[in-house]
Amino acid sequence: MFLMPHFLPPWRLLVVVLTPLLLLPLALISIEARCGYVILVMAIYWMTEALPIPVTALIPVFAFPLLGILSTGEICLVYMKETNMMFLGGLTVAIAVEHCNLHKRVALFVILRVGQSPRRLMTGFMVTTMFLSMWISNTATTAMMVPIVDAILQELYKTRKIGTAARQTEEDPRISPHKQSRDPIAGSDPSQLSYAQSEKYGNGSSYSVSSKSSSTTYEDVAKRPADDVQDDTSDETVLFAPPPDELCARLRDMCYLATAYSANLGGTGAITGTGPNLVLKSVMDRSFPGTNVVNFATWLAYNVPGMLLCGACAWIWLHILFLGCRREVLLSNKDREAEVKSMLKKKYRALGRVNFHEAVVLTLFISLVLLWLFRAPGFMTGWGDLFERFFPGIEIDDATPVMMIVLLLFIIPRKPWWRSTNRQLPDELPGVDRQAVEGDERRYERCLTWEAVRDKLPWGIVLLLGGGFAMAKAADESNMSRVIGDQMRALSIMPKEAIVFIITLVTAMLTEAASNTATASILMPVLKELSVSIHVHPVYMMMPPAISCSYAFMLPVATPPNAIVFGAANMKAVTMLKAGLVMNVICVLVATFMINTLGVVMFDLNHFPDWASANATNFTQ
Repeated sequence: MFLMPHFLPPWRLLVVVLTPLLLLPLALISIEARCGYVILVMAIYWMTEALPIPVTALIPVFAFPLLGILSTGEICLVYMKETNMMFLGGLTVAIAVEHCNLHKRVALFVILRVGQSPRRLMTGFMVTTMFLSMWISNTATTAMMVPIVDAILQELYKTRKIGTAARQTEEDPRISPHKQSRDPIAGSDPSQLSYAQSEKYGNGSSYSVSSKSSSTTYEDVAKRPADDVQDDTSDETVLFAPPPDELCARLRDMCYLATAYSANLGGTGAITGTGPNLVLKSVMDRSFPGTNVVNFATWLAYNVPGMLLCGACAWIWLHILFLGCRREVLLSNKDREAEVKSMLKKKYRALGRVNFHEAVVLTLFISLVLLWLFRAPGFMTGWGDLFERFFPGIEIDDATPVMMIVLLLFIIPRKPWWRSTNRQLPDELPGVDRQAVEGDERRYERCLTWEAVRDKLPWGIVLLLGGGFAMAKAADESNMSRVIGDQMRALSIMPKEAIVFIITLVTAMLTEAASNTATASILMPVLKELSVSIHVHPVYMMMPPAISCSYAFMLPVATPPNAIVFGAANMKAVTMLKAGLVMNVICVLVATFMINTLGVVMFDLNHFPDWASANATNFTQ
């Protein structure tokens, strides 16, 4: 028997081979069953990660045509549709923000302003992380915030260590900060943080943290290099040093979990924040064309309050769990707060004054947000509406302004040309002849380079979104989603509030083990059909589950931010599980509350809309 493992193929290979064979009878029944067959195979591959998730997303390109569901041309078109182009442009702008270190300046500025007591610092961590995660990758945000959080925790530990030592007869040399190795805080050496990559993407990513690796990598549904916090000062501390006592350990776990939770919640605030948001928008636009119910402005207006409410609940829950009601007082005094503020000021001053590069990127970023908000705001005539009046039949969507901004980032120089003429090049440029870059090219460095985009853009998420859109289109064309929706019509005997709560809770638990984008891609078409079949507003049935795809707080492998803080804090799995389980339930309750209050007011959810009624009539014919 001991020889059996040597003769059995790897389990992933078994899954890849056996799954389509065992499910093959489905492909022999009907076109709806054939579509379900492909989706089931892809779902199993995504959940087990028997194949890389982006590779699994390519299955529709050959499976649907060969099974007579959709032609190859129709399938390939959805891999680069408007929603995917919008997401691609948003990611490119986020890379530009990272490229000029603007996100670090924003983070340090906010934390400096909120105060330096532990409670205020935690508020600063959460507000900063949520805001940044709305616009850039949640993994990039977490990787940037972790060294900042750790540096602040080291300052909070110092006085605690001194107070503990003063009560002892002799200081223990093993825990003396003067006896410990002193490594520069992240930024002076990028080798301090390493997020070792597994073969996972999306919500299935797993990471480890190391202080010995010579490179820093992370991925949010794909590989993306992460920059550490740049700090040119000589201030040094111990990176990820153990806390001196149990109370400091609780403070550490609380702050790191708050950072991870905020990164996950931040993605729900903007429509480009994470993949499930765009899956919902795509299904709505394709199923109910011309409605414009879910757009950038309405998403912000509805989901930012919910994001903030979830963040406030997380703040309260983590304080109750880790510090109780009054224990925080033991960790706060004026001297410690002054030391923390001094350290933060050093880091902020090390960034220097806002340069031309940062100013350009910030201006273009704000311009993009305004263009998105006022393209078709609904309460007034948008600039997109004006263009459509001049050019009847031409529809302008959110991909248009973001790609225009991306082009400007590649055109505008990072320094004014009149101030860049005397800039000297490094002695060595790998792979480039120094003579070839003389003259104008030496002086004309853009705000964003193709090399930065090529290396940092998560290309896997583009394929993953495309695969999800292909699945949704096939489910509609084959009537599979309609059949499933009809079978779920029995749920109409339940109150719609109960239906939404149950589906949202199940989705939040499912996304702990599966990719959030893949989960949304499977569920959204089915929920759309369910809403039409039981005559409930589609937004009411689809919005809470789509948002709950980002509510993965329980497991280290659930999301990259969870994995990063789990390794950085050397946290026990049961600690994350206990805190995350309650957090999952709290956020699902908040999502249910928001859709029944603000959602009803914004989207008129108590009435089944005419555009959905027309869709339902077409289905019954």
